[in-house]
Amino acid sequence: MAELILLKLGGSLITDKERAYTARLDKLADLAKQIGSFLSSDYEADPASRPRLILGHGSGSFGHVAAKMHGTRDGVHDQRGWHGFAEVWYQASTLNRLVVDVLHKAGLPAITFSPSANVIASDGQVAIWETTPIRMALANGLLPVIHGDVVFDEMRGGTILSTEDLFAHLARQLFPNRILLAGLEAGVWEDFPARTALVNEIKPHVYEKMRGNVGQSASADVTGGMAAKVEQMLELVHELPGLTAQIFSAEEDGNLVRALSGEQVGTLITM
Repeated sequence: MAELILLKLGGSLITDKERAYTARLDKLADLAKQIGSFLSSDYEADPASRPRLILGHGSGSFGHVAAKMHGTRDGVHDQRGWHGFAEVWYQASTLNRLVVDVLHKAGLPAITFSPSANVIASDGQVAIWETTPIRMALANGLLPVIHGDVVFDEMRGGTILSTEDLFAHLARQLFPNRILLAGLEAGVWEDFPARTALVNEIKPHVYEKMRGNVGQSASADVTGGMAAKVEQMLELVHELPGLTAQIFSAEEDGNLVRALSGEQVGTLITM
């Protein structure tokens, strides 16, 4: 079966996190062009070999600003909180529409599967998610898109699931070959925020020695920042044989298509 890749475009990459509700549309257009180039190259002779891709994106200066204001990640328990829940949904879906608009302009058959409509969580973890529509989209050559979003939660009332949270569930259901997390940072820094020592590869025993230095996000991120990303990916590569994850910067021209094509860019997470 053709390779399956889960690709996240980080919120810090596709929005200006210093300016609320501001998308980087030119950057999105470039990223969409790189994705299109990867999906269309070298596979025309044998369509069955064409890689399958699920695209996720963060909420950046859209969802994270509203989420931090309302404390949505920690739970929703009163009417004021539910109004905040709706506001976070609105901002996250607004960014998603901008992303999908750019993908369609690039000729990509993108279709969004919004978590708020079909995911139920339990204490901040995916509990119920019918993934058959995503499987059918992949089987028919479409580009499924998911994104960090509010979801209803059996214990918290409501919460927020990051793209990494959603990828973790999909990985256990769909068994991808690779997870690619594209952001602004060149990879995982051993000494964040000094950024003088980039880690080329992380394995579980290596991470234990550097855990305290990995750090959080450089800007507002209600879902945990870099340390949370690394730890989630380590758990997955340990659990799912053959899976690798990669954290890298897609700010540099061409880096995204290089990573999609299998080149090691940034930090590789593996067993």
